[in-house]
Amino acid sequence: MLIYQDVITGDEMASDAFPIKEVDDIAYEVDCAMIVVKEGANPSAEEEAEALEAGATQAYLTYLKGYMKAVKAHLEKTNPDRVAAFEKGAQAFAKKIVGNFKDYEFYIGEGMDPEGMVALLNYREDGVTPYFTLWKDGVKEVKI
Repeated sequence: MLIYQDVITGDEMASDAFPIKEVDDIAYEVDCAMIVVKEGANPSAEEEAEALEAGATQAYLTYLKGYMKAVKAHLEKTNPDRVAAFEKGAQAFAKKIVGNFKDYEFYIGEGMDPEGMVALLNYREDGVTPYFTLWKDGVKEVKI
């Protein structure tokens, strides 16, 4: 089994227990299952709309700039040949995210470290199947 671990925080972000698809050589889409732990734990649609109105897009872009800088530094140490492709691909993919920003929910790793990856949850075209988007260069595969 493979675990996909955040290169910044070490948090486990996904595993190969669910189907994984590489997108644009910059991200992974990992199918997942939605499990409701406790009723009422999910924010209402009104709360989500309020968060968007409060400048959430700008806050995400501010976070993303810092996160991309940290991933780039990691790549410079571990895989310098990948840096140029990462910078080009990340910029284009970030534009796609911002263009569909209202469609995403945001999750962080178990350690709740704000410097780590924010996984983006969206739904497939069927409107039922959830999937996470993870930055490919922001995770490392760990075989267990």
